[in-house]
Amino acid sequence: MTPAKQHLVDEGDATTTGGPADTKGVVALLERGRTLATPVLRAAVDRLAPPMDTVAAYHFGWIDMEGRPSAADGGKAVRPALALLSAEAAGALPETGVPGAVAVELVHNFSLLHDDLMDGDEQRRHRDTVWKVHGPAQAILVGDALFALAGEILLELGTAEAGRATRRLTLATRRLIDGQAQDISYEHRDQVTVEECLEMEGNKTGALLACAASIGAVLGGADDRTADALESYGYHLGLAFQAVDDLLGIWGDPGATGKQTWSDLRQRKKSLPVTAALGFEGEAAKRLAELMAADAKKSQAEFEDFDEAEFAERAALIEQAGGREWTSQEAQRQHTTAVAALDSIDLPGRVREQFAALADFVVVRQR
Repeated sequence: MTPAKQHLVDEGDATTTGGPADTKGVVALLERGRTLATPVLRAAVDRLAPPMDTVAAYHFGWIDMEGRPSAADGGKAVRPALALLSAEAAGALPETGVPGAVAVELVHNFSLLHDDLMDGDEQRRHRDTVWKVHGPAQAILVGDALFALAGEILLELGTAEAGRATRRLTLATRRLIDGQAQDISYEHRDQVTVEECLEMEGNKTGALLACAASIGAVLGGADDRTADALESYGYHLGLAFQAVDDLLGIWGDPGATGKQTWSDLRQRKKSLPVTAALGFEGEAAKRLAELMAADAKKSQAEFEDFDEAEFAERAALIEQAGGREWTSQEAQRQHTTAVAALDSIDLPGRVREQFAALADFVVVRQR
């Protein structure tokens, strides 16, 4: 077990797959994705009319709120890494996947801009969110503009493969929006089943990661059988990713996640640890259900007046009921399913190993 993985086990912030994570290899893949995709992404953002170009540049971490160049955290870049790797899965050069990588990143960040506003999140990647700095109207407009740019980037390639890729991205985006709508509707329900939660997270997170894992292959001329297998890998990887995110949303270190303590509990999210805990029997689950039923009747203003001890009590009850352990195991199950999806297609050995390493990375992280 690597030191990084052992640290995560010790801290209990995430889950592990039981195998060693190729940390150096994954870092190289992520860096390659950033290096190849960022110039094209910047050029796309430069097409936006002022002040949207500046607002978008702030969101991506390229400038600070005063407009000065910045080297802020731009995110993990898992999606660009997947898009470039999937091009290689089709026997193409990684550069073939760059337009797909950029399009997926544009859609992903469209969703982040809107999600931050809808959720009232004031921090992302250790900085104030766009709606807090530039106002809700700019967050909405810039998000919409990034979504439109995603289609532009693909369709201006003018190839049959670009049309196929755009169709997959459009479907993934609609499912992502479906997932966000489900997520919001669940916040004010007393009970949400694990099955409903998995469906929501499959839409909200799995669909776009599925697209990222296949879009480069589509642009590289892969047939639908290959693209569908890669989509299955990405979909289950997305569910593993979200399961870990749900753990971090309750028990993550704010210094690593860039969010408040108990962030998902503050937003009354019915995430996997919560829904799993409520589905179990026992005194902890019963007491949690009572608190959640009362919480659902409170206004957001009343809920935000809770002190730290009240959120800590809910987190402790979720853990006592078994929600934390179940979610950790679910991340492992989805990881296993994702990697197994690759067995149905022929892949170069190195490419298969890199897909597996990325899957390990997703479930062994602190942010």
